[in-house]
Amino acid sequence: MNNSPVSAGNRRWYTVHRPGALVISLDLELHWGVRHVTPIHGSYRRNLLGEWKVVPRILALFREYGVAATWATVGFLFAQSRDELEAMSPVIRPQYTNASLSPYNEPLGRSEAEDLLHFAPSLIEEIRATPRQEVATHTFSHYYCREPGQNRETFAADLKSAIAIAEQHGIRIRSIVFPQNQHNPEYDDLLIDAGIICYRGTQRSWMYRDSGATGDSAWKRAVRLMDAYVNVSGRQTGRWEDLVNGCGGRICNLPASFFLRPYSPSRQRLQKLHYDRVAGSIRRAGADGEVIHLWWHSHNFGIHQQRNLDFLRQLLEEFVRQRETYGMQSLSMAEAATFALGECNDGRGHDANLLQLLS
Repeated sequence: MNNSPVSAGNRRWYTVHRPGALVISLDLELHWGVRHVTPIHGSYRRNLLGEWKVVPRILALFREYGVAATWATVGFLFAQSRDELEAMSPVIRPQYTNASLSPYNEPLGRSEAEDLLHFAPSLIEEIRATPRQEVATHTFSHYYCREPGQNRETFAADLKSAIAIAEQHGIRIRSIVFPQNQHNPEYDDLLIDAGIICYRGTQRSWMYRDSGATGDSAWKRAVRLMDAYVNVSGRQTGRWEDLVNGCGGRICNLPASFFLRPYSPSRQRLQKLHYDRVAGSIRRAGADGEVIHLWWHSHNFGIHQQRNLDFLRQLLEEFVRQRETYGMQSLSMAEAATFALGECNDGRGHDANLLQLLS
């Protein structure tokens, strides 16, 4: 039985006219994303501080290849100061059963000038000023939507703060990436009311379903690691008509295809397998008019930066070949969702610039 909201007529439109698309999303979180598992002065500190150097280099690479990307940003990072962060924070907050997940007692400096791990308004501005880059939300407080102790009311308050602090910096939020990919479908209507049209879902295989902030079993992680190098989970490109699947066709799930594994000396010999796995799917998406969604955390590239950027460049070169051969496009999450939602509604609602991009 067909559960897609896309009509048969529109499905025929997709088959004839749809372009393949490369979607890239990065999670920008600094210490907020790992604070419950990594101490601030621990070994991962080098990765976190490395974000300040690698993000501009990633942006330069995207600019060179004309590539769009979505930067899902923790709302705390927008704050110019500790006072602004406190003023913008919601009064109603989650009371996680696992108290270590709450970030509100984290020791902070007064501003970015003295605390590069918890404030980043200048970095966000550099992203915003780069062509084709979308600043999205990673929630205000790195909020866990499926953890015991949170509820609809506390999520609504967190989302309101995320939207408000972005607006103060001239940014309209259209996309969301949930921390640890903890999407809660019961909150989709709150996203729509806030003007959000898409989220990044998990890869479409049992091994990628979220297990909460407590993490996955060692066996499950091992299978996922194997899937990065050889095809265990199956085809990971998506059809346009399958993206619109929430709240009566008003929100898009743009499922991840691949997490880009950062360079590791211990896995150096596997890097070629990882490239072949991802590049082969880029070629398939270009030829078949489907969507491939790559993602990583910017701190993943914080060390071994040149190795990681060289790997990314190889993948972008493969994308360029598909762009030249099949007209494949690079789209932000919001652009991809705008296209999918517009076609779901018989082609209405497209942004004129997006239509020109995809023509």
